[in-house]
Amino acid sequence: MQPSRFNIISRLNDSLDFFVVNLLSGQADLLSEEEVAFLERDFEKAPTEFFEKGYLADPGKEMQQYRLRYIDFIEKRDQEEVQVFFVPTYQCNFACSYCYQSEYPAPPENLSPEMVDAFFSFMETRLRGRKKYITLFGGEPFLSGKSYKASLAYFFEKCAENSLEVAVVTNGYHLDQYFDLLSKVKVREIQVTLDGPEHLHDHRRPWKGGLPSFKKIVENIDQCLSLGYIVNLRAVIDRENMHELPALARFAIEKGWTGLPNFKTQLGRNYELHYCQDARNRLYSRVELYQELYRLIKDHPEILEFHKPAFSVAKFLSENGSLPDPLFDSCPACKSEWALDYSGRVYSCTATVGKPGEELGTFFPEMKLNETAISAWQERDTLHIDKCAECSFQLACGGGCGSVAKNQYGHLLAPDCRPVKELLEMGLDLYFGK
Repeated sequence: MQPSRFNIISRLNDSLDFFVVNLLSGQADLLSEEEVAFLERDFEKAPTEFFEKGYLADPGKEMQQYRLRYIDFIEKRDQEEVQVFFVPTYQCNFACSYCYQSEYPAPPENLSPEMVDAFFSFMETRLRGRKKYITLFGGEPFLSGKSYKASLAYFFEKCAENSLEVAVVTNGYHLDQYFDLLSKVKVREIQVTLDGPEHLHDHRRPWKGGLPSFKKIVENIDQCLSLGYIVNLRAVIDRENMHELPALARFAIEKGWTGLPNFKTQLGRNYELHYCQDARNRLYSRVELYQELYRLIKDHPEILEFHKPAFSVAKFLSENGSLPDPLFDSCPACKSEWALDYSGRVYSCTATVGKPGEELGTFFPEMKLNETAISAWQERDTLHIDKCAECSFQLACGGGCGSVAKNQYGHLLAPDCRPVKELLEMGLDLYFGK
């Protein structure tokens, strides 16, 4: 027997207590310093409980368990619901300061019925037998203008005809103009972005020409919630607006949003995806963002009423009393996610859609796919990334984002490492600390 290679052991942030988390055995505990010594040095003297929980294991049996859990993961993933993103345009009515699509080609073009039919034919052919739903993405999918809206109406008709749920990622400005189309389909959720209180949001996410957008978006969020739609409010965070997160939280609380069952939130880290940003010095690394978020929550606990950060698996453990299943792959590209756009091109995911050179083929005017490239995305997981092999964090990290890894290293079989230990140190202290 020896310590499990999947033990994650560290001290809670701002605490004298330790923790151990093991995603393979599905166990987690708070430990004393003496108990940590049993796992790290004196494991021959460890209590029987440590063997029963998998913190100490026979290497051969543990590897057998690892392989069985991997097979189970792949089988479940192959049955997952598929999210198919569709970009009807890369045009946008906003001039966000951090837009990574600013250099994407965006010629004005309405959707043709033939294009829409080909999109649904792709799903029927490529994803036959899989449960799926559609997410409208952009650019901005809800632009103003009768001609554009009319071309999108046929798309909604086809969604209804095929009994497919629809989600929307929108800046929210023209939402009120699309409630009639949304009423024709089952809407899964509407994601809208607010980057802080009014003055800061309007600075970061103005209309083109510098006009403010905050008040109109808030009005449309109110209307969405009153109509019963699920609103997923997203804030894109960097050094410019992190300090205003408590104010945004208080705003949502005072509006009564956080008490509604159809309101939820997410925080997005502003980072350089494809094109350099003008102010790269305002970007956080992943661990820097969570460190600052941890400090803010300690000073402003009302943030947790607005949003509870994941801190790796800490939030899941606190809400469910158990750990999630081992994560052998955190990149959904070409597995449970695809992205297609109005030009007839097929991409792996939202991080690659529209980027020249990332095309995996076409669905219009003919379906012609690069199966070799698709297979490369589909085969990417922790078992195929050499640097993941001996990493004790792999089952919490899953290898990270394939697109980010490819941008950084030039190929897919590279890791986009998550700072799992640091996140757990903060998150377990936040959710379980004294």
